[in-house]
Amino acid sequence: MSAPVHDSDSVRQSEIANEQRYVDRVYTRLGELRRSAAEVEKGGYSLAKAGTHGALVERDAMVFHAARRRHALDAEYEGLVFGRLDLAPEARKSDEYTSPVEPAVPGGEARYIGRLGLRDEAHESLVVDWRAPAAAPFYRATPTDRMGVVRRRTLRSSGEKVLDVSDDLLDPAAAPDTMPVIGDGALLATLTRATGRGMRDIVATIQREQDDAIRSPALGVTIVRGGPGTGKTAVALHRAAYLLYADRNRFESGGVLVIGPSEVFVSYVSRVLPSLGEETVTLRSLGQIVERVTATRQDPTEVAAVKGSLRMSKVLARAARDAAPGSPDRFRVLYRGQLLQLGRRALDEVRHAVLAPGPKRNAVRAKAAGQVLDILWRQSVELLPAHRQQTREEFASEIASSREFIQFMNAWWPILTPQQVLGWLADPARLRRYADGILSRVEIDRLAAAYQGAEELTVADVALLDELDELLGSPAVRKRRRRDPFEVAEGVREVTTYADRMAAARAVATARPEDYRDYAHIVVDEAQDVSPMQWRMVGRRGQYASWTIVGDPAQAAWADAAEAARARDAALGSRRRSEYTLTTNYRNAAEIFDLAAAVIRNAEPQLELPTAVRSSGILPVHHLVVAPDLPAMAREAAVEVVGEVAGTVGVIAPMAMQQEVAGWFAGVDSDRLQVVGSLEAKGMEYDGVIVVEPAAIGAEGRSGVRTLYVALSRATQRLVTVGTDNSWLP
Repeated sequence: MSAPVHDSDSVRQSEIANEQRYVDRVYTRLGELRRSAAEVEKGGYSLAKAGTHGALVERDAMVFHAARRRHALDAEYEGLVFGRLDLAPEARKSDEYTSPVEPAVPGGEARYIGRLGLRDEAHESLVVDWRAPAAAPFYRATPTDRMGVVRRRTLRSSGEKVLDVSDDLLDPAAAPDTMPVIGDGALLATLTRATGRGMRDIVATIQREQDDAIRSPALGVTIVRGGPGTGKTAVALHRAAYLLYADRNRFESGGVLVIGPSEVFVSYVSRVLPSLGEETVTLRSLGQIVERVTATRQDPTEVAAVKGSLRMSKVLARAARDAAPGSPDRFRVLYRGQLLQLGRRALDEVRHAVLAPGPKRNAVRAKAAGQVLDILWRQSVELLPAHRQQTREEFASEIASSREFIQFMNAWWPILTPQQVLGWLADPARLRRYADGILSRVEIDRLAAAYQGAEELTVADVALLDELDELLGSPAVRKRRRRDPFEVAEGVREVTTYADRMAAARAVATARPEDYRDYAHIVVDEAQDVSPMQWRMVGRRGQYASWTIVGDPAQAAWADAAEAARARDAALGSRRRSEYTLTTNYRNAAEIFDLAAAVIRNAEPQLELPTAVRSSGILPVHHLVVAPDLPAMAREAAVEVVGEVAGTVGVIAPMAMQQEVAGWFAGVDSDRLQVVGSLEAKGMEYDGVIVVEPAAIGAEGRSGVRTLYVALSRATQRLVTVGTDNSWLP
């Protein structure tokens, strides 16, 4: 059999035109389905006088599903069709996925892959959903394991227009001599294109090692390791979309939580899942996991190391059992002419006795009051003659309702919030008492200095608040009657339709409490930087969840890997684990990654690093300047890089200099430029990067060299460093 037709401009344009005709057919069908769904939805709303209750339920279900289908069709408009498989005859197992198009291989099949599945009027497949088993060969087929694929084609589109096609010929022997093969493959072509401000999905260019992780078993824990540029984050997000497709009832009803290292990162990845048709996933940074709390400020490395250590759980446990500041050290009440009283020692004994078994402080306030009343009653029995004594119940009722006792309990055992107790750590004397024998003197001094005068929470504080919330608990309250959403006054309801009431019932059934902790699946990205205390916080929200854990040990900012591993294992429990390693760096040009790899290998030669697969021929540029010239040179370098690349440009600064460096670029007129701190750069990707004072980044704590490695590996096309010290260069 002759070789396939070679790539040429005329052949390329002819193939683009062929695919455009098919894509036009898909979008025509999409338009028909959108109009049909809209008509069904509208028709359902118009049935205001449906007869029986059963008919009303059917009508509401029809409206609900029509609206949901219409929304899905609207969301997947951009780049709907992105792939085509030309299969050999023996790979065709059924007619279920047969496309109504002439196959390129006689007797074979042409199968189109897209963001959602579509069928034509005759119920033949137009597009196969990328998550469906029939689409798996698009990602998993290789020249050594072809899975029946002769040619794999990637379509690059803008809206409804096909811009280009790129082919991988996996089985030359099965390819007819008339089969065109265009380009050198889709992946490298995609990598050379500029990125936008947000992360792009990789649904059209997923590679086999990535697909293995994406489609790993839903139960248990999937652990994905990989160096910079290997697509870890993209794999994690596409896995979330895949799980929702594979078992929507379980994962959508239970909820999927995706956790990233920073608010900058969450904003960066926020458009990926909606572009894959999934908008029910909860995205949170580590500073946003606790409801109604948002923290973005980072502690200095040495302070974060103390706050993140598991030892802090013991410090906080002591704090949660301590007397509140300003609480009374005695209680006195005059009862039938006799003075009943408790001193500091007796009150402390009551507090310790009530809290000794480990109950939550706010929940046992009534028990503490009961023990105080017991002691006072026994005193009254000793002091009063028998004819003037009351039963314990009568005595407790009288004293407990007195103004003196109510005021005492409010001051002695107040309902505490986690923020209040965390604030106690700003008192050096209290902190020394709580941390005695747990933290070193240097650590105590660092922690005290961090809390004194602190005006806002840090990201590390959020995990401490969650720990305190677990220790304090909520006060025991009577269960309130669920409010009727249509009640305008007590006992008075507004006039409603059956549809209104059914919609409200569905909302109640699917609504989750503010502090939701029963997620069906949790994804943790940049897991190597999650502190032990943060693992405890995340673990409380995934007691019944399956997990996807994504990270790279070589990028770890958390110095004590063994402690973090223990905390992670405690959060994951005994769930079965599947582990995957990504070995190919698709992001960086080899010239850029070679520099980053040399830096980290100088410090830690034992680390396994990925391999960069493409070369740009452009070496990184280094500017050595004196301190007064640093701002001007950084601005000049940024302006130059903005002019050289079409996509985003990141300026990465040491954490201590972030605000100062951001001020240097106040006058730079470019919405493509972003200034981030070294820790905020985790997980980010830019077309061009300017690293300011790399030597200072490398000196940021014990893991500074790893942080510098991260900063140097963020760029896809251009890397420039500007600093006053070049000693960091390998």
